[in-house]
Amino acid sequence: MELGIYSFGELVANPDGSSATSIHERFDQVVELAKLADGGGLDAISLGEHHRADFSMSAPEIVLAAMASVTKRLRLASGVTVISSQDPVRVFEQFATLDHVSNGRAEIIVGRGAFTESFPLFGYDLADYDALFDEKLRLLLQIRDHPVVTWNGRFRSALENVEISPRPLQDPLPIWVGIGGTPASAVRAGILGLPMMMGFFAGPEQFVSRVELYQRAGAQAGHDPAALRLGVSGHMYVGRTSQKARDDFYPYYSRYFQKGGASFAANGFPREAYDAWIAGGLPVGSPQQVIDAIMRRVELLGIDRFMGQIDVCNLPWSMTRESLELYMTEVAPVVRRETADARPAL
Repeated sequence: MELGIYSFGELVANPDGSSATSIHERFDQVVELAKLADGGGLDAISLGEHHRADFSMSAPEIVLAAMASVTKRLRLASGVTVISSQDPVRVFEQFATLDHVSNGRAEIIVGRGAFTESFPLFGYDLADYDALFDEKLRLLLQIRDHPVVTWNGRFRSALENVEISPRPLQDPLPIWVGIGGTPASAVRAGILGLPMMMGFFAGPEQFVSRVELYQRAGAQAGHDPAALRLGVSGHMYVGRTSQKARDDFYPYYSRYFQKGGASFAANGFPREAYDAWIAGGLPVGSPQQVIDAIMRRVELLGIDRFMGQIDVCNLPWSMTRESLELYMTEVAPVVRRETADARPAL
């Protein structure tokens, strides 16, 4: 069982003035998170790509390279790379370079993008949302699997017997597909035989059918079941006690959704809805509550990687550090012990 963290480097302005207020400060924090996670025995960290003023990381691969210089064993992943609005050749070059810089620890998690600001920014039509993703992912895989590429498609210039370099240290470079619940995305990941990362906050039951679709598609395409890895990512906050964790985290989480424009949080995230999310599996609470939430995902979905967003909503740094410390010292050892001989329900 692999356990990790991820960050989008949010810059939500919290009214008490205790959170990071500059991109420079947020970059310092997320690099420090990687250093702490590496020293604390976690397995992976991923960084999300956004192109908005309320997020700090439009070029996560550069921040991942900075993390490579202060870590030794931590896997370094995007989460996600919006491949639809990027050039797969350039993405491969960047992560192959990161793979060498990190001594073989780079991974790409590609996704269609829940936020769509990158499409007009880079001159793409949202009407081609799915077609762009499918074509560019297939090109990225062809580049990964073949040093010399001949290719022709709709959305970029053709490649004729082109050598793509550098080649990564890992062979093959790990590429995951990140999904938010769309059935077609799960089927595509299975057909391609790629590991699948599922992003959600609560209610893992809703993803059981997606896992079944993924596994069935992978089997029908003839892929080795061992290659069909599954992971989950989502918001997380670990406190020393259940009630204190809920109370401390709530005002920041409420403001995060309110500032992000969520319709259900126009006047703040209702407390009763927040408590219902926790009851439904949002990993917020004491170490034991977070253990239970992770194990529920293991039992229902058969995952072998869990990634918690440790600093969601630009939490005060003291809260982020305490949550990370509890995750590493009290949650991770128990989850690893309990999953050592676990057999997923599916």
